[in-house]
Amino acid sequence: MLMSRLLCPGRFWGHFCALLFASAVALAGCSGGSSSTPASTTNGGASPASGSGAASEASPASGGGTGAGSGTGTGTGTGSGSGTSGGTNGGTSGGTNGGTSGGTSGGSGGTPVANAADVATYHNDIARTGQHLNETVLAPATVNAASFGKLAVFSVDGPVDAQPLYLAALKIANGTHNVLYVATENASVYALDADTGTVLWRKSTLRAGETTSDNHGCPQITPQIGITATPVIDRSRGPNGAIYVVGMSKDGANAYHQRIHALDLTTGAELFGGPTEITASYPGNGANSVNGRVIFDPGQYAERQSLLLLGGVIYTGWTSHCDIQPYTGWVIAYSADTLAQTSVLNLTPNGSGGAIWMSGAGMASDGTSIYFLDANGTFDPTLNAAEHPALGDYGNGFLKLGPSPSMTVTDYFQASNTIEQSNADEDLGSGGALVLPDLTDANGVTQHLALGAGKNSIIYVVNRDSMGKFDSNADHIYQEIRGQITGPEFGMPAYFNGTVYIGSIGDSLKAFSVANARLSAAPVSRTPTTFGSPGTTPSISANGNANGVVWAVENGTIAVLHAYDAANLATELYNSNQSGSRDQFGQGNKFITPTIANGKVYVGTRNGVGVFGMLR
Repeated sequence: MLMSRLLCPGRFWGHFCALLFASAVALAGCSGGSSSTPASTTNGGASPASGSGAASEASPASGGGTGAGSGTGTGTGTGSGSGTSGGTNGGTSGGTNGGTSGGTSGGSGGTPVANAADVATYHNDIARTGQHLNETVLAPATVNAASFGKLAVFSVDGPVDAQPLYLAALKIANGTHNVLYVATENASVYALDADTGTVLWRKSTLRAGETTSDNHGCPQITPQIGITATPVIDRSRGPNGAIYVVGMSKDGANAYHQRIHALDLTTGAELFGGPTEITASYPGNGANSVNGRVIFDPGQYAERQSLLLLGGVIYTGWTSHCDIQPYTGWVIAYSADTLAQTSVLNLTPNGSGGAIWMSGAGMASDGTSIYFLDANGTFDPTLNAAEHPALGDYGNGFLKLGPSPSMTVTDYFQASNTIEQSNADEDLGSGGALVLPDLTDANGVTQHLALGAGKNSIIYVVNRDSMGKFDSNADHIYQEIRGQITGPEFGMPAYFNGTVYIGSIGDSLKAFSVANARLSAAPVSRTPTTFGSPGTTPSISANGNANGVVWAVENGTIAVLHAYDAANLATELYNSNQSGSRDQFGQGNKFITPTIANGKVYVGTRNGVGVFGMLR
């Protein structure tokens, strides 16, 4: 616990391509009232992007190890659609996300069609690659202080911990707008015109007589808790599409509530009879159990990790407030069509801990299974015949789940010293899981890989088909990279064009090349910038595999947006401090992920969203 307290007051104590083309600072919130047009500085416009998009849940793509990749995405929803996008990586590391621009969602009732510029889930896709491959304006040749900078700051009513989401060319408010969806800790969801900042609608997730939650005496999410997790959008649900949001509140009797909402994309109205109160229990005798069942107490938990939409199901994962007991690890799933609960899984039913938070990252998927890292907690070193923990406790692991309705742990990896890691608060759960595209190794074998890192600064690369399970004598894992990131990982890696990018605490942002289905043993490039707590979560903009730019936010009293050449991180293209105060956009915020769309970059702050783009 001690190391985490020193690092940051965040939760430090204690399929693929879904939604097409998704020192830490204590946050100060403010009360919000009715909708109003936010103040903004001079703001440039951008025309909607053209081209086909993907439905919310597209299949992953594969690519050859030495040739160009390819893939096909399949549209889902009330109708059908399909589309194909060529793989973007013709190098030694195989095709990159060939299915990321799959079919447009079909359907009736005027259901909006997905657009290539959409960012509808955390880190751009359900693999959580962080790459936006349809950017035609921003490029290494155009991103510089002379031509690129701050356009505006869109004001909202509280801290923006969730990544802003973006839909292009949406029919809304008697017109067609590029729309930025922003969720705040004041329990508000905004639909803003992404080019002007005009409020198209605003919805509070609070019921009459309720307030946002207090911070439970914990500085992780403070001073109020409303909406923390990045929502997820599906254009194909409901009459006009839906945005799914989890909100926390406190009623007049001091009881806490967690609810899942589905809001109409064009009006903010509640859909499907929602919201649904989040409740759960699970067989076990662990923390907060009664008569052989562990009970989910909404006041004990926060939804930090971003929502996952997979196969028509919304997945939520839960963390504690500052490791305050009693708590266990929960995954709770809901139907995207009805908001009815479809399944519940507890990761430590006969123990405690095992929270899911990943510094705000979302559970990842390859289109079939779900992958994530959970935090320090009970692990049973006694294994059953299937080599799983005999008591079902999976604290501090790299886990693979089968989807709802069964939703069980189908495979896992635990480090050989996992119990010691948990006891020292050096768990895996501070970082997010990244699903890599199919890669071909030196023997011509296709490998299905995922990776993650946590507080011990080791990059773990797992074979998704055989993750390694547990052996107290050795780590049976596809690849481990030790000693190459110098700080704990409190964020989400990214992938683009045969390269993995990772930015840990007190370290530079580093690039590891991928060749023959293995990461390079050492970084191939690194930024001149060193990122303090909590490190940085990079996002990438590119036009296919060309013109790659890596975007990263530096936390601090004055936040800094950085842009680097994706081919060589040593080349910094731009930062928001280069021109004095011209491009400064306010105090930093932890776990912030930049959103790039239609020639603009959107960055959440303590009380708004900084907007960057071409100045002329």
